Amino acid sequence: MTQTSVHVELHADGACLGNPGPGGWACILRPTDGGDETVLVGGEATTTNNRMELRAVLEGLQALPDGSHVELTADSQYVLKGLGEWLDNWKRRGWRTSSRKPVKNDDLWRLLDVERARLVLSYNWVEGHTGHPDNERCDMLAKQQAEMMQQEN
Repeated sequence: MTQTSVHVELHADGACLGNPGPGGWACILRPTDGGDETVLVGGEATTTNNRMELRAVLEGLQALPDGSHVELTADSQYVLKGLGEWLDNWKRRGWRTSSRKPVKNDDLWRLLDVERARLVLSYNWVEGHTGHPDNERCDMLAKQQAEMMQQEN
């Protein structure tokens, strides 16, 4: 039995009004075969910017089938280095940093680790607020979600 592999671009960003404060996240999933894109958004009443960055990526990855090839583009070095460089070491050290402190946001990192294991990921960093169309769009959508969270409280 052969498995058809999905190839998708994932663009993600998070925003927070205050840190902590009301936050929002957004991601765009775009199949590389020209299929329809999917936009996912959400927010939390009280959170941090890093948690929203993580949440945007997590929500996008969770929406994909096993074995998908994902080209993740984000402006968060925290997320990209965490996934590509730090995560395996944190796990080896019992979810501790190199300075033996507990990993912040380990609840989300643990969920991302599950997603990372079932997908094929590659990472692209883009500088934020420099005109990258998909990053700017995710940023705008994440900010809208954060503003909605602020208005609800």
